[in-house]
Amino acid sequence: MRANSFFQVAFAILLVTLTSCRNSRPAESIPKAPDYSEAMQWYVTARGGVADIFYVTSTETGDYTLQDGTPCHYADVYAEERRTPLLAEMEGVDALVGGNLNFYAPYYRQCSIESFLEDSLSMERLKLPTEDMRNAFSHYIADQNPDRPFILAGFSQGAMIALELLREMDDEAFSRMVAAYIIGANITRDDLEASPRIIPAQRADDTGVTICYNSVRDASCAFWSGSAVAINPVNWCTDATPATLITVPSPNFPVEEQQEDTLNVHVDEASKLVFVDGFRGTDYVTPVVGREGNYHSREIWFYRDRLRENMALRVESFLNR
Repeated sequence: MRANSFFQVAFAILLVTLTSCRNSRPAESIPKAPDYSEAMQWYVTARGGVADIFYVTSTETGDYTLQDGTPCHYADVYAEERRTPLLAEMEGVDALVGGNLNFYAPYYRQCSIESFLEDSLSMERLKLPTEDMRNAFSHYIADQNPDRPFILAGFSQGAMIALELLREMDDEAFSRMVAAYIIGANITRDDLEASPRIIPAQRADDTGVTICYNSVRDASCAFWSGSAVAINPVNWCTDATPATLITVPSPNFPVEEQQEDTLNVHVDEASKLVFVDGFRGTDYVTPVVGREGNYHSREIWFYRDRLRENMALRVESFLNR
């Protein structure tokens, strides 16, 4: 699968699920819990690398209705049509940033994109996928990676859950964590005060740290405000030092058919957002919750080369420390 194809597959399937019939009955269906001793509940690329990436996927599920009319707001990890967009993202992100590292990504009962229309709704529904990921991470540490260093990474919903895993991580696992990439989510001052595990990255090669960024045209386009952590994923500065990024604008079209954009990227120190100027793409808006000028759906695509290089650099720094 080409590196950009997971975006095409995931977006197409998401549109289908979002247009499926809704049902107003109060009962909800909770899919069967994944059994992480089953190989089918994992996407794994074992490259013989010196370290792993443990990745939590973003929201690839929309509300859907079962044959009996019961609504469901969670991915069914035993239903192929719900697994397919998750697999597409796993394959795509692995191709973009995996490099020479091993890549582990569990399937989980992620909540639907409609769950994020209200804060209270998302907080309630995130409990189930977070519990799945606790079980997956425990299994990973105990049975799949007893001794290697690893990178914890998540995007969007996956970043919110990865942040919770970081908060709860025990000393042994944390001692092997190269860094945590919390991409497209918010880290507040309260989060920092509540958890000594969340140590904001300050440069390109520090370890045991948390990398967080949210890309927008300007502050009015943000999903949320009040973030306390931000780093520029191009030059890895935490101040307003600008960086230039040359990239094709979209993962949804062949690279060779696109003109390159020259982007100016810098951290806005007041809002702790990453401001991106010069983007010409028009197909980037996240379905249901997105807005023009918010580059949430491009958080990995824009910076794919820099992320892959930075993960390798931090692993090298970790091993040489």
